Amino acid sequence: MSSNAKKQPALGRGLSALLQNTDTDITTASAVPAGAVALLAINLIEANPFNPRTHFERTALEELKTSIQTHGIIQPLTVRKMGRDRYQLISGERRFRAAQLAGLTEVPAYVRIANDQTMLEMALVENIQREDLNAIEVALSYERLLEECKLTQEQLSEKVAKSRSHIANHLRLLKLPDAIQAAVRDKQVSMGHARALLALPSEKEQLLALARILNEQLSVRDVEALTKPEQPKSTASKSVVPKAKISLSTTEKLYLSYLTAQLGTKVSIDKSPDGKGKLVVHFTQEADLQRIIELLKQS
Repeated sequence: MSSNAKKQPALGRGLSALLQNTDTDITTASAVPAGAVALLAINLIEANPFNPRTHFERTALEELKTSIQTHGIIQPLTVRKMGRDRYQLISGERRFRAAQLAGLTEVPAYVRIANDQTMLEMALVENIQREDLNAIEVALSYERLLEECKLTQEQLSEKVAKSRSHIANHLRLLKLPDAIQAAVRDKQVSMGHARALLALPSEKEQLLALARILNEQLSVRDVEALTKPEQPKSTASKSVVPKAKISLSTTEKLYLSYLTAQLGTKVSIDKSPDGKGKLVVHFTQEADLQRIIELLKQS
């Protein structure tokens, strides 16, 4: 029976055509046939430079290390042949790193064949499906699949089994300032928070809103209410109130929130119809006033 006939079905939705394409074989002969599962020496495997995951939590790695020491590696790694007795990871880097921490000298692995372009696509699709990537890492993976692998959004949707709106929502996160993307990556704010911030028209407003989210622990619903444009008051309500109070813009509200958090006291803006106004910093006693003045001196 030929080696092709012995190949196992490829793992991962939409990947079999890629994994079983012998036209991509750029390697030399190897003791391990492509498509097989084998125990490979861990020092013969190198990390995948195309892996979209760039951050691995130490605690999670330690937990996986303990599991591997107890139960072994349940799900084999996936590698490609790089030449005689050399292999490169396609997916499973978290298991690979945990196996190194556990002191393993051999690991089970599926052996595949792929050139660099195919490997990039395989690694990105495989990781999106199998790994718990954060929303920014997923968005960056989608962007790379679209730009470097020349996929359309429709093709990408089919490969990762996600709707086009899901993909578009992730890609929009990459338009946010770096500080907000980092906050999503580090799990300081959720993807829902980040999506709500996209409604703000400027980077300055988005960053001010981020500061308020972190300082006040705002929920996603709170942020959505904050970023929702105010509806103009009806003529009827204005006729009841002799002197209508001038509404503050979203930016002005964010400034108030920021100053309140920084000074630790109530801050208000009294605004007139012609755009003029005054900023009022409240204090409760002389000691409080002195504290506020010292804070202003330091800023």
